[in-house]
Amino acid sequence: MWDPDELAQRMRRGEMFHDLRLLPGAWAVVRVDGRGFSRFTQERFEKPFDPLFHRLMVRTASALLEEFQGAYAYTQSDEISVLFRPDWSLYDREVEKLVSLSAGLASATFTHALGVPAVFDGRVWLGADERSVLDYFAWRQADGTRCSLHGWCYWTLRKEGLSAAQATRELDGRPVSFKHELLFQRGINFNELALWQRRGSAIRWEHYTKEGVDPRDGSRHLTTRRRLGVDSELPMKEAYERYLREVLAASAVEAR
Repeated sequence: MWDPDELAQRMRRGEMFHDLRLLPGAWAVVRVDGRGFSRFTQERFEKPFDPLFHRLMVRTASALLEEFQGAYAYTQSDEISVLFRPDWSLYDREVEKLVSLSAGLASATFTHALGVPAVFDGRVWLGADERSVLDYFAWRQADGTRCSLHGWCYWTLRKEGLSAAQATRELDGRPVSFKHELLFQRGINFNELALWQRRGSAIRWEHYTKEGVDPRDGSRHLTTRRRLGVDSELPMKEAYERYLREVLAASAVEAR
């Protein structure tokens, strides 16, 4: 006789990653990236950097941080990293849930804001301790700076009439000093460009005081609430590490 319970159990064994969880006690980062965004952004946004695109990425990062109650979010180019503390427990720490829902929410948020379908994919990074977390975000910021410099050079050459292949060949294997000089000769000082273009932006929780009125007797009281704040003037290197340590310390207080 056909047994629906037995069939369900047998079929669930084929769900390969259903039982995979974030390691207990581990820090975690979910990173989402725009899928096929090189062509997607070229057709819709100013290059190399468009303030509208940046605002959409910050909006998407904010939605992820708020929905999943993360500790911190960082965005540069077409990627977003959201940090979760070791005691984060939504969805029973299911990796499958976190990755699929974060990619889905990012895609939906960006699409709704722009009015054009956009797709993000997702992955998870795990860190054993705070040192690993600091190194992770230093890595992503350094990558953002490298990509920003390359992008400015590439699109400067493209706007001068070089083809994609020609611009790529011109920059292939060139050191950082060459790229800075290339821009400088054209009146662009990379070090004076907007910080959000060079270092990305952060979204973090901040506390504020709000006055409320007790409807029972009309008395006024001050309450502390939290909201998301955007920081588009991030420091770098050792100063960024100190900045992140403050974020982690604040998140530890929140978690108590």
